[in-house]
Order: sequence, then structure tokens, then C-alpha cells
Amino acid sequence: MNPQQFIAANYGKPIVVVQGLGFVGSVMSLVVANAINGDYAVIGVDQDTEAGRKTVDSLNRGVFPIVADDPKINEYFGIACKRGNLFATIDPNVYANADVVIVDINLDVKKISNDKYALADYSVTLEPFKKAMETIGAHCKPDVLILVETTVPPGTCRNVVEPIIKDGLKKRGLQIDGICIGHSYERVMPGPNYVDSIQSFYRVYSGIDEASADAVEAFLKTIIRTDEYPLTRLGNTNASEMAKVLENSYRATNIAFAVEWSRMAEEAGVDLYEVVNAIRQRPTHNNLMFPGIGVGGYCLTKDPLLASWSRKNMIGGADGLSQSEAAVSVNDQMPRYASEFLKKRYQESLEKRKILLLGVSYRGDVGDTRFSPVEVFCRCLLAMGAVVFAHDPYVAAWPELDMNPYQMLDDALGNQPDIVVISAGHRLYQNDETIQALLGCSRMMIYDTIGLLLKDQISKLRKKHDVIVLGRGDL
Repeated sequence: MNPQQFIAANYGKPIVVVQGLGFVGSVMSLVVANAINGDYAVIGVDQDTEAGRKTVDSLNRGVFPIVADDPKINEYFGIACKRGNLFATIDPNVYANADVVIVDINLDVKKISNDKYALADYSVTLEPFKKAMETIGAHCKPDVLILVETTVPPGTCRNVVEPIIKDGLKKRGLQIDGICIGHSYERVMPGPNYVDSIQSFYRVYSGIDEASADAVEAFLKTIIRTDEYPLTRLGNTNASEMAKVLENSYRATNIAFAVEWSRMAEEAGVDLYEVVNAIRQRPTHNNLMFPGIGVGGYCLTKDPLLASWSRKNMIGGADGLSQSEAAVSVNDQMPRYASEFLKKRYQESLEKRKILLLGVSYRGDVGDTRFSPVEVFCRCLLAMGAVVFAHDPYVAAWPELDMNPYQMLDDALGNQPDIVVISAGHRLYQNDETIQALLGCSRMMIYDTIGLLLKDQISKLRKKHDVIVLGRGDL
């Protein structure tokens, strides 16, 4: 089937084109194809690259390209396949048929770090994003709704998206006063609640004008359970763009704050997890963060820098956001510190020691290795001469390190590691079967970098193994 055949087969349905079929766009496509109060024909567009073509082919063959521990993904994909209202392509001409275009593409930050992984400098390039907007502007209808979900520097919709789209319309001799452009950032949480983080969660939105904001609101009400999760309209797109980077900068700074205290706790022989849980009983402090191996994923690692860059380059401020930049720098150094902590606690050299990493993704129960702190942690161990291998039930190939993690835990443990590191919060690593499997191994060191193990599990494991937990002092 080609795009025009798909459109003909869905004649009469509004067409929603999703630009980008990554971790956000692919699941967003599912949610729109299973709209609560609408019946859409959904076309996902990816780049004409090897990875993009592979994603498109997989989706059209009936194999969803994203692996995650959320049963709704297979359920929703099955419904969409049965309805025949979801299609993928690399052909940009489909934007000409779109009633709504949802922008879910990357906007990256390039970091420059020193030898301790501290942030030395960074740069933001808008060129790939601009080219994506030019593609839309070269094909779209003059009355289309363009909804930007990508996390962008505040000022992007006004200073980049609107002029590019309107220029594209003008070049084709089309009117520009009917175009609607809005911003509503995603809060997608890959994992067991992947779909619900889009469909059953609060949304902030805005438009370049009232008509645009109204159009965004009307569309979102068809795909989100707004009866339970009301929408929040902000005054302009600068505000909603700022809301996204502010909420992620707050969380990144909170984590960086916990890092400093975890090191003090280790020096004082204090279980910081116990301390934080005690503090969290106070309602005003119930979001105090735990320490860990590091911050990963696509948002917290870069959004504070997007905000700081925007202040200097789009908003016109004299300076960046120093505390936000410092938080990123502290968080980027956490994996290196975690590796040095292990080196100090292990009685012998790590050279030639076999180290098994349990989990390589940046977040529990997710197959996403983008900017995973485990990558830096692993590189540090390799630099110390260790022999490192990994297990991850959600990741069959780890492209950043050209490594293929074991899929079966017994196979990984069969290599008789000297050290087992719990490096990702997959629920599998906390269940009784895993604890028994570890107890069945020869004496070794178990290093919990994220505080996943419960106290009684630590006690059981210590009957046979050496167990250390980052941030728990000498517990």
C-alpha cells in the first residue's frame, strides 16, 4: 500500500500526520489512531535513512518498532491494524493531505566535557529542526494545524516555526492568515504507563494566537481524557515552551542536589535513602530525589541547557541560567563517581575483573539507551581494564558501545562475574527469582547503584556476597 491508497481507504477521515516515529512520535501515533473522541487516519513520517526506513517498514508489516513494558501498546497497535487507520512512510508529500501535523522530532544539544565528564561548553543547532519545518511549509495546506510537541528553546514557535511555515505558504502563493500553530509539550514516560502518559495525563498548551490555541484545545480534547485530566492553556507559546524546560530543569537540579548529599552520607556512614524517606513524609518535601548512577534519557540531560541557551540567544538576556547549567554538569559526572566508588570499595584492582551490568537503559522497564548514564559508567570501567558485559531484557543491541546484552539472566550469570552491578531499575532485578539466582552464584561483589534492593534482600545477599549500595553509607 502506498500513501495515496491509504488515504483513499480512509476517505472522509481527518488526516493527522506525525513527524518523527521515535519514542514519542510512534506512541503518539497509536494514541491518535485510538482517539477517544475522534476517528482519524494517522500517517507517521520518518526520515529517509536506514533507521527511518526500518521503522517505517516494521510498522507497516504489523510489528511495532518500540519495545516497552506497557500492554496497551500492543493492544492499541492491534486495534489500529484492524481498523487500517495507521500507516508509515518516508514520503514528505503526505503533509499536503494533513489536517493536523504533530511535530515529534529531536532537537539536540551538543555537549563538550572535560576528562571528568564535567560540562565545559555546549552548543545548540536549530538547523535540522528548521529543515523539518521547511519540509512541512513546502507541502502543507494553508488551514492546517501544526502542533509542536518537541521540547524546544523558548521562543522557537514565534521565531522559527511561524516564519518558516508562512514563508513556505507565500512561496506557493497561498494565504497565511488561516494557518494555526500551537505548542503542547509531551510528558511521555516510557515504561509500564507509556500510553497513559500521553492519553491520561495533564497537558499544557498554547498557540501563536487565539485561533491557534482554540484549534489545539479542540484537537487535544479528542485524544486526551480531559474529563479527568483538564488542559491548562498558557498565554503564548513562549510560556508553554518555558514550562517544559523549567519543569525538567527543576527535576535535574533536584537530582544534582541529592548527589552532593549522597556523598556526605557515604562519608558519614548514613543511609540517605532512609533519610530521604523520612523527610518525604512532610508533604512540602515529598518529591526530594534519591541519588543514583546518573541522569539519563533525552530530557533531563539537555533541557536545562536549552533554557539557558534560549535566554541568551532568543530571549535577549545578558546571561544564561548558571544553576541549571551547573546541575547538568554535576549530573553528568555521577557515572564517573559511581565507578570510582566501586574502585575504592573493591579490595583488588578492577583490571581483568569480569563485571556484569544489570540494565543498560536509562530508565527501568524501558528499552531506551539514549544518553544512558550506564554508557559513561561502562566506559569508565573499561578504562580501568575491566571486562564488562551486560544483561537487559529490553535491549538486544547497545549501539553506543557496540555491545549485545544478554537477554536471559542465567546466561549472563553463567559467565561467573566477579562483580554484578545493578545499573537500571528494571523490576526484574528486584524479584525473588533474581535474588535466588544471585544467591546461587559463587561469592562475588554486588553493587547497587540505584538503591533498588530492599533491606531484607540486602541482608539475604550478604550471607554469601559482599553488597554495597551507592548512597547508603556502610549499611
